[in-house]
Amino acid sequence: MAEKEEKGFVIKDRRSFDEKGDLKKETAEEEKRGTKEPATGEKSTQEEAAQTSPLPEVNFNSLIFSLSSSALFHLGEIADPQTGEKKKDLPLAKHAIDTIDMLEEKTRGNLSEEEAKFIENVLTDLRWRYVKAAG
Repeated sequence: MAEKEEKGFVIKDRRSFDEKGDLKKETAEEEKRGTKEPATGEKSTQEEAAQTSPLPEVNFNSLIFSLSSSALFHLGEIADPQTGEKKKDLPLAKHAIDTIDMLEEKTRGNLSEEEAKFIENVLTDLRWRYVKAAG
């Protein structure tokens, strides 16, 4: 019986600077050839926008809001931000609604009154929209 060779893994140090804080020789050569972005701290506009865009507070309501936005997108009520097209995908919409329902069941009795009302209202609204879209 032949023994299997175990494959390991390779660790590559992709940091641009050495332990002294100087730009590594390989990185400097790559920048000269144009095969690597400059390590001058310049960021793309997308990275800057991502860092400056305020993110919603992390809480239960923001999670439910995020899932409901996904359901609305799949119900064809929200346009794709890249193409501007509205597409219906009812199985994915149902999945998002069912996920919110599961969260409501699993957290029942542990939510504040505000959170319980919010999830109940979101589910009611999404279910009506689903019935309308499926009919």
